[in-house]
Amino acid sequence: MLSGIAPGLRWALFGVFALLSLATIFVVVLRAARPEKDVTELWLRIKSWWIMAIIFSLALILSRTVAVIFLAAVSFFALKEYLSLIPTRRADRRVLLLPYLAIPIQYWFVAKAWYGMFIIFVPVYVFLLLPVTMVLIGETKGFLRAAGTLHWGVMTTVFSLSHAAFLLVLPEEVNPPAGGPGLLFYLVLLTQMNDVAQYVWGKALGNKKVIPSVSPGKTQAGLVGGVLTTTVLAVALAEWLTPLSLLEAGAIGFLIGVAGFLGDVTISAIKRDLGVKDSGQLIPGHGGIMDRVDSLTYTAPLFFHVVYFLHY
Repeated sequence: MLSGIAPGLRWALFGVFALLSLATIFVVVLRAARPEKDVTELWLRIKSWWIMAIIFSLALILSRTVAVIFLAAVSFFALKEYLSLIPTRRADRRVLLLPYLAIPIQYWFVAKAWYGMFIIFVPVYVFLLLPVTMVLIGETKGFLRAAGTLHWGVMTTVFSLSHAAFLLVLPEEVNPPAGGPGLLFYLVLLTQMNDVAQYVWGKALGNKKVIPSVSPGKTQAGLVGGVLTTTVLAVALAEWLTPLSLLEAGAIGFLIGVAGFLGDVTISAIKRDLGVKDSGQLIPGHGGIMDRVDSLTYTAPLFFHVVYFLHY
């Protein structure tokens, strides 16, 4: 199965599973050496990372269509979590079907590589259709809040995340090292490693908070360390997975580091407004889908448009 994928992507996948293996060994040794230390949450996180890495890798390896469907499913569960958290009016129950219908339509445009409709469907047509559907119901109380929260949710969980999927259908010849799957893997790996690096650097060196009222765990040391780590990793992997020059890769690594932080704290602000710690319980040790793709909602569109502008 692995023989059919680009060598750069193949080695990158091996690298991820090697890191997960090392992390698993570390927890097993730590549990044996210090049985009094509670590592349950860390163990759950690593188990969930194994499951997510295996599913994501299989989606990339099997086919482009499977990968697009997989990302559409991620959008579906993220939107479902979002709609379960926000306050909705009883009158809007029939309207909630429209955001869900936007998912297969948007990802169909992705699968067909129809860039024109992909880029305007949610920001223009869904934006116009949602309030019209609500108007026809005839309920005006709370109208603006309902229309705004619904469209923001579709923009975040469907439109933003679908940019990651569109990487898969970009012309293969522009990125000989790994094609579209390589670009998607590069984006997801850098985004997730940025989250991990910011957490590790923050725990190791951080005490001065960045935005304590929104995300008390985010520190200046974590932000700087995470951005620098992501930038270095972006440069190191660029030759194997992307058509980027080293300078471009460094700039994009910096962009992903900063954008990932902004996506994280933006979703954190929403959760604080709603009075919840996690968006759900679907992923043990992590929370919900939104807790795992919060950074990606910012990094995916920015990465896509920079790469598209530079090379496509």
